[in-house]
Amino acid sequence: MEGKINKQLKKVLKKIVKEAHEPLAVADAKLGGVIKEKLNLSCIHSPVVNELMRGIRSQMDGLIPGVEPREMAAMCLGLAHSLSRYRLKFSADKVDTMIVQAISLLDDLDKELNNYIMRCREWYGWHFPELGKIISDNLTYCKCLQKVGDRKNYASAKLSEILPEEVEAEVKAAAEISMGTEVSEEDICNILHLCTQVIEISEYRTQLYEYLQNRMMAIAPNVTVMVGELVGARLIAHAGSLLNLAKHAASTVQILGAEKALFRALKSRRDTPKYGLIYHASLVGQTSPKHKGKISRMLAAKTVLAIRYDAFGEDSSSAMGVENRAKLEARLRALEDRGIRKISGTGKALAKTEKYEHKSEVKTYDPSGDSTLPTCSKKRKIEQVDKEDEIIEKKAKKAKVKIKVEETTVVEEEEEEEEEGLLMVEEQETSVKKKKKKDKKKHIKEEPLSEEEPCTSTAVPSPEKKKKKKKKRDNED
Repeated sequence: MEGKINKQLKKVLKKIVKEAHEPLAVADAKLGGVIKEKLNLSCIHSPVVNELMRGIRSQMDGLIPGVEPREMAAMCLGLAHSLSRYRLKFSADKVDTMIVQAISLLDDLDKELNNYIMRCREWYGWHFPELGKIISDNLTYCKCLQKVGDRKNYASAKLSEILPEEVEAEVKAAAEISMGTEVSEEDICNILHLCTQVIEISEYRTQLYEYLQNRMMAIAPNVTVMVGELVGARLIAHAGSLLNLAKHAASTVQILGAEKALFRALKSRRDTPKYGLIYHASLVGQTSPKHKGKISRMLAAKTVLAIRYDAFGEDSSSAMGVENRAKLEARLRALEDRGIRKISGTGKALAKTEKYEHKSEVKTYDPSGDSTLPTCSKKRKIEQVDKEDEIIEKKAKKAKVKIKVEETTVVEEEEEEEEEGLLMVEEQETSVKKKKKKDKKKHIKEEPLSEEEPCTSTAVPSPEKKKKKKKKRDNED
């Protein structure tokens, strides 16, 4: 496999060299070159040789007599496994499955410990509630409770090994004037049994954490230097294995663990997350909020290089990780100092730093894009119903006001039309009166002309005038 000649192979080839008249068929080109150099034996390597080797392997039962098919199958399987292990540089120390299981168990232990401690504090709080406020550390609380038990025993108990003198005096003083209720011995026994469970689980957790540290330094030393044991182990567990993690891009490693937030942001067309599990790394935690995204991007890029070096590299040292971490720390210092320095009259000087206040807007999540169902629940609160009634009343009032305005406008329009009609009638009457006056004037002008003497014109008198003259004559007679 490494292109070297074994002792047994050397013996066989030395015997063949004397009798060989044709070139030797070799499956590996490197091995053929070494044989030609050391033994001066001509070798050949081609696709035809590969087909020939495959035929020999398939017909091994017939070519070698006295070998059972079962033994041959077991030999082939064992050889295939050993070759694949050798190719992948497989070793028992580099099993990343142990890391996946260890980090999962560590998270489960943390959850169980929190539940047990919360239950223990609440349970013993009925008997001695002041102790929970005085002792904040959970493990110390359980050890103190396990050693003393009942509240009455605190006066004679010696807690100097567990607590400092000031806290011990405070606990004893609080036990004398406690407001807790009396508890039976059976209840105290059960509480003490729970305390022993908490102490044992916490001790096992510390042991498991040390095991995880050692395993991470053996499998992925550069990743451990870059992001720490816990974050590196969580990244490996999330991807499934170190090889799968090595296939991811830097941008994927950056947001690994924030898949829900990513797809929610893509769905609602908002800003995508800047970091996932890598947020808990020490380098990202010690930066200011405005530089966290930039540092997480640079850390993801360097972490991917460290992952690939650990997965495919032969060297097991952490020199590359230390070097890359130093570069990132220098870059972080440069980013932090950029806003502090100012240019003065004498040259560059440090500005007076003020207390940092984070002023970025906190965007709240809009759940309207998640579901097409109505957001309001069937059982509405009384306040909501009252608000809806007020809104409906306001709308009704507005509608009434609009109707009144429309009615007033209609009445005004009708009045205007009536006034216009009256004006038209008055104008017609005035025009008729004017016509009558004109007719009267004409009639008055015509009458004096009839009483005067007849004109000397040759015009023929009308028959009406003749009748009038006859009547006058008859009257005179």
